[in-house]
Amino acid sequence: MRIDRRLTFIGVLLVVLSMTMATQYATTKIGYEYSIVHPSNAAIRFIGSDNASTGDGYRVLRIVGANGTTAAVKLSFGNLTANQTKTFSATFGIVNEELFAVNITHINVSTSDDDFLQIWLHGDRDVNADNSSNDPTSIFMYNKGTIVNGSGTTAWTLGRGDADPNTMRYNLSNATSEVTTGWDSTANVRYSLNDSDIAYSVGVNGRTVSNASDFVWVQISIDVSSSPAGSATGTIWIHFEATTQYGED
Repeated sequence: MRIDRRLTFIGVLLVVLSMTMATQYATTKIGYEYSIVHPSNAAIRFIGSDNASTGDGYRVLRIVGANGTTAAVKLSFGNLTANQTKTFSATFGIVNEELFAVNITHINVSTSDDDFLQIWLHGDRDVNADNSSNDPTSIFMYNKGTIVNGSGTTAWTLGRGDADPNTMRYNLSNATSEVTTGWDSTANVRYSLNDSDIAYSVGVNGRTVSNASDFVWVQISIDVSSSPAGSATGTIWIHFEATTQYGED
């Protein structure tokens, strides 16, 4: 029986293609590593400042549970009452230790209780940021259940960090503006009480990623209603975005 050469060619081609397709699968692997550190020592870290209203010697920002070098932190505002508004202008600070600028886009709060929180970002530690005439750097972020600065915007851009959790700078290009963030052995967090200058975001007052501040203060007001439900717990979500790379201005 005579076999058409064209059919033979097609058969060989199908075999070759099957072999080719069968070699497109591979397995490989790559290692990874990371370290779990205290939130005051992280790449984007939290530091304490204001004390709680109960006078217990603890800062509002404090460790959760037993003392330790690796831990979670929380905000504890102390005892409040109906029809009271309590404002902490430096509830805590956010410091950037990444070697590139980092944006803070928006803040939201999740709670099963009444939401009385108001939150600002600002640069003047000991000034009430509820009015921009008091602190021109003030950015209103959250208002009792409403996100004021939306997720599609940039509220504050932290200048590039230096990976040193012991310090922060008002002006990254000026070594004399550097202040320490020492260790509070009672609250077990890093902290700063320095208010010698004002922190500025990238893009404000002529600042760039190289000469802006690498930190910002978070102000929180608790405006309790006339009929609060009782004690409250919740979670504050701070959203970050990095859009720059190493060495960019």
